[in-house]
Amino acid sequence: MPAPAPSAGLPPVAALDPPPLGVSPLGVSPSEAGAAVANLTGDLERPRGRYRWTICALLFAGTTINYLDRQVLGILAPTLQTEIGWNEIEYGRIVSAFTFAYMLGFLVVGRLLDRIGTRKGYALAIVAWCAAAMGHALARTPFGFGAARFALGLGESGNFPAAVKATAEWFPKKERAFATGIFNAGSNVGAIAAPLIVPWLTVTYGWQEAFVVTGAIGLVFAAAWWVVYRDPGEHPRVTAEELAYIRQDPAEPSAIKVPWATLLRHRQTWAFATGKFMTDAVWFFYLFWLPKFLDARFDIQLGRLAAPLIVIYLVADVGSVGGGWLSKAFLARGWTLNRARKGAMLVCALCVAPTVFAGLATSVWAAVAFVALAAAAHQGWSANLYTLTSDLFPKRVVGSVVGIGSAFGALGGFLFQNATGAYLQASGSNYAPIFVVCGLTYLAALGII
Repeated sequence: MPAPAPSAGLPPVAALDPPPLGVSPLGVSPSEAGAAVANLTGDLERPRGRYRWTICALLFAGTTINYLDRQVLGILAPTLQTEIGWNEIEYGRIVSAFTFAYMLGFLVVGRLLDRIGTRKGYALAIVAWCAAAMGHALARTPFGFGAARFALGLGESGNFPAAVKATAEWFPKKERAFATGIFNAGSNVGAIAAPLIVPWLTVTYGWQEAFVVTGAIGLVFAAAWWVVYRDPGEHPRVTAEELAYIRQDPAEPSAIKVPWATLLRHRQTWAFATGKFMTDAVWFFYLFWLPKFLDARFDIQLGRLAAPLIVIYLVADVGSVGGGWLSKAFLARGWTLNRARKGAMLVCALCVAPTVFAGLATSVWAAVAFVALAAAAHQGWSANLYTLTSDLFPKRVVGSVVGIGSAFGALGGFLFQNATGAYLQASGSNYAPIFVVCGLTYLAALGII
């Protein structure tokens, strides 16, 4: 995509390569960008204060709850399919209702966060998705579950734009990928917690209570978020030394309104959006269809789902933190920001590739091993892909860019979920070709990026 002509108050877009990814397309001069990259590999002393890691832990907890709530339906899908009576096509429509609403939410929530701030915007999103999660208990038909999933998708779309924006506010560029990897690991912890909590709640109290209890957990977190979170410049627990460390990167120009039309003219926006469109679809497949795959292929039903899913998402947690650490390690070796981010993403894409064999595995643990490696690699990929936005754009528009890209990711998920349901219904639940697509998608996406 050619670079746009300069507009008032907006310099031309910086080329992605050979200039380093630290060059922002929206208002940072080449000299400032050079200083930013120097800072990324410099030996600035660590500050005494470390409160920024408390904020990272808070984002980790929020992401954990976010994924716990979205995983409940996937865990209960085989049980509810028998009780409610939906088929593969109807289930595909139910889960695609979530991803479609997720897409619509991203188109709004990123801009909303940039306007009203991270603290208020994230609190509103948490309350919205928790109410929707609890609302699943009222559903009795495929349409009712689809409506509940739609509402959940709207609310949950606020999590990652808020978390990425908060990370940009609280961490210098050289620590952002690592911090993103840590909070993104919460998605795997939530996916681990679901098979531990949901079957017990369902057997003991009923499937309705499983939705109510898991949804209510988030309301407690919303209160904690409101009490704890502040901008680092206003937070009483942040020392002057830590604040200087957080703000070590070159100052950004004064705030100007940047319309979406301007953001969409930049190749950097489309690189992020394309990566999300192609690879989020695969992650949604793991989240919503993996319990059904294990049930269809190996007769792994509700009471025995916990062990395989826990293994997969524990390994994925390692990948999330490891992927963020990997680009940080490359930077410490003197690599450019451009080379470090793309190098880490290449390692992750190569680790996803063996999942092409998961659908042909003859034992449940062989299939679990393939999917676990792919899930870990996806999380490492995701940590670096999210961090690209704060590498390339000023903090004041990071929420909007993440929202745009994540909307494309949800669109990819929406299309893939519907296609998956239709294909499985027609093929008699033959998952092998779907895993081939999942295994090759990341290399293709990296090539485009």
